[in-house]
Amino acid sequence: YQAQIDAFMEKVKATQGHETEFLQAVHEVAEAVIPVIEETPKYKQVKILDRIVEPERVIMFRVPWLDDNGEVQINRGYRVEFNSAIGPYKGGLRF
Repeated sequence: YQAQIDAFMEKVKATQGHETEFLQAVHEVAEAVIPVIEETPKYKQVKILDRIVEPERVIMFRVPWLDDNGEVQINRGYRVEFNSAIGPYKGGLRF
């Protein structure tokens, strides 16, 4: 299944190549899931793995704050939600 894993990872790297931790997580999941997908035509047909790696929703917001010098700093925060199918989203916010 290595050829399928490599092909899938190249597709993900084309859009998420700068996210090394994300790519590592996707690779680990792909290694575990692709053999099952290849053996189960209905999973392959509905593109389960392609759906898993695309977020359902991305929320971006700004966070203004005062630094030690009294200067206003503005940072961008994100919440990326991948799948709400089995219940509420888990995780927190990223700055």
